[in-house]
Amino acid sequence: MKSQITYFEQPGPEQTEATFACVDEALAELGIRKVVLASTRGDTAHYALDHYRGQNVQLIVVPHQYGFGPGQRFPPELVERLEAEGHEVHFGTMLFHQEKTWGEGPAQAVANFLRLFCQGVKVCVEILLMAGNAGLVEAGELAVVVAGTGRGADTALVMAGSTTTNLKGAHISRILCKPL
Repeated sequence: MKSQITYFEQPGPEQTEATFACVDEALAELGIRKVVLASTRGDTAHYALDHYRGQNVQLIVVPHQYGFGPGQRFPPELVERLEAEGHEVHFGTMLFHQEKTWGEGPAQAVANFLRLFCQGVKVCVEILLMAGNAGLVEAGELAVVVAGTGRGADTALVMAGSTTTNLKGAHISRILCKPL
C-alpha cells in the first residue's frame, strides 16, 4: 500500500484549511465518521462545525481541561451550539500535563517522545486517549484526529481508539499531514 503524507513547511493556523482537506480525503476513502479535534479557544471547532455542516460527521471537540490556565478559554455558547447539532465537547484531564500534581514522570517522557514528530502528534495521541476514556471513541474504532501547533490545525492522523488503561491498544494507522 502507498499513502501520501502532506508536510507543511511551517506550522500554525494558516495550515487549517489544507489540514481539513487531508481529513476530508481520509473520511471519504476510509468511511470514517468521527473527527476528534483539539480546540482551545474555539477557532478550530468553529471551522470544523461550519465545514462539516450537513454531513454525516460527528465532531468530538477536546478543549483544555478546567484549571489548566487562567480561566476556561473555550466559549460556553460554542459548547451549546456543538451539542445542539449532535456533536460532543469533552473537558477531560489532559493526560500529559499532570506534572503539577505528580511531578515529572512517565507522562512527560511520553509527551516529549511524541513531540519528536511534532507538537500536533503529541496532542492527537493525548486527545484520542481522552476521548476513549470518556467513552466517545470505542477501543479499536478508527477516528481522524486533528490538532495543531499553538493555534489552528496543522496535524491530522488516523488512529484506532483506546484508553489510558490500554495504552498499547492505541494505534496510529496513518499520518495524513504534519509540519516538518
